[in-house]
Amino acid sequence: MILNKTKSSVQEPRITLVGAGPGDPDLISLKGVKALNTADVVLYDALVNGALLNHAPEHAIRIFVGRSDDESFSQDAVNKLMIDYALNYGHVVRLKSGDPFVFARGFEEVDFAESYSIQTEIIPGISSATGVPGLHKIPMIYGDLSESFWVLSGTNAKGEISPDLKGAAKSNATIVVLMGIERIREIAAIFIAEGKDRLPVAVIENGSSKNENIIVGVVDTIAELIEDHKISSPALLVLGDVVSLHPSFARIRDFYAVLSEEY
Repeated sequence: MILNKTKSSVQEPRITLVGAGPGDPDLISLKGVKALNTADVVLYDALVNGALLNHAPEHAIRIFVGRSDDESFSQDAVNKLMIDYALNYGHVVRLKSGDPFVFARGFEEVDFAESYSIQTEIIPGISSATGVPGLHKIPMIYGDLSESFWVLSGTNAKGEISPDLKGAAKSNATIVVLMGIERIREIAAIFIAEGKDRLPVAVIENGSSKNENIIVGVVDTIAELIEDHKISSPALLVLGDVVSLHPSFARIRDFYAVLSEEY
């Protein structure tokens, strides 16, 4: 336990999970900022923009619980830290990138806190899955191009390619793949097997951040484009006809139109 305060000075323990959004610090909600304004402790992830910590009071303790080259925190360790700090300091803001309930293990943290009868609150954030493509004017749903969308993790808990990708590849939906760029060749092969080698693809690295990078191509050659442009994590994939609405896709469409005429 962390015992730096007297019992009389500790506020009632509570934990607020706040979605920080995809990277740009201005994309956090007003309610999220208000929660940070009243934090006694902030536990924040690696992908959270550090500027958001300025919304917390000067006295608030700021604890990094993400992953980096020299340190990492297991989910079990983070859960226990939340409880310790809430019981000994009061209001803990668990600041998570994107949305706390979209591939962010938010429910596990809330469930653990409530097992200790600690009050919890969820403040949603903009998920990179929909927010980042939207910033580039790539809709999830548009006319006859797509009537639904899937959001998938590239791999499952065992580190294997998600079996859901095969089902997604058979659909006409917009497919957003998070945490899948390292397995791009295997993912592309799934879509190629469904005859979708020319399906438009966008790859967005560090979405909404100052060092953001985007490339647009087709399934058949997207792995080579990623290597040529040295795109790396964190990055998401958007596969679907809606990507053809991006201005950069016009030249690709023209290229294949000419190629078709030649053959």
